[in-house]
Amino acid sequence: MSTETVDKIRKSQKLESVSSRPTRTAAEAAVRTLIAWAGDDPHREGVQDTPQRVIDAYREFFSGYQLNEYEILGRTFKDLERYGEMVLLKDIRIESCCEHHMLPIIGVAHIAYVARDRLVGLSKLARLVDMYAKRLQTQEGLTAQLVHALERVLNPLGVAVMIQASHQCMTMRGVHKPNSTTVTEKMVGCFKDDPSMQQRFYQIVCG
Repeated sequence: MSTETVDKIRKSQKLESVSSRPTRTAAEAAVRTLIAWAGDDPHREGVQDTPQRVIDAYREFFSGYQLNEYEILGRTFKDLERYGEMVLLKDIRIESCCEHHMLPIIGVAHIAYVARDRLVGLSKLARLVDMYAKRLQTQEGLTAQLVHALERVLNPLGVAVMIQASHQCMTMRGVHKPNSTTVTEKMVGCFKDDPSMQQRFYQIVCG
């Protein structure tokens, strides 16, 4: 995809985001409302600056909405050596927030792909994980989004993604199961069609 096309997509998304986003003042007022709803005094000295701090933190937590997969994966390079094998980056740290309770999802992602003719820098895979993780998420959705993004931009022969994570909505509240881990995976192309590719993926990730 050309640089011009990537720039158009990015500008379009940013314009849409800016036009629909509440002001910082409105966001800080919402935090004060939550503080009052919790039973505290939002004007108390200890929490006077909390709204500003929360909004600054949210800007970081949800910075993924300001990016797109074409921008991150747009720069690829030809597989001149005809490597043609699985490229796998494992144990990529995930820090996300669930869309149901806005509580942390903490874990790791493992991403593999087999290039058709284009490769991408390894750091780009980690940045792609960060982009989607820094949005309101479900683990299932995050897993699928990573696969589909790599399919759209790289057009590889196959993609495999596995995520292992702990959900604070299960550890801090509700069922209170602190030792539980959720595992999600999605495979397409040669990973889905070839059992030997699946086995190699599992061996490297879990071995």
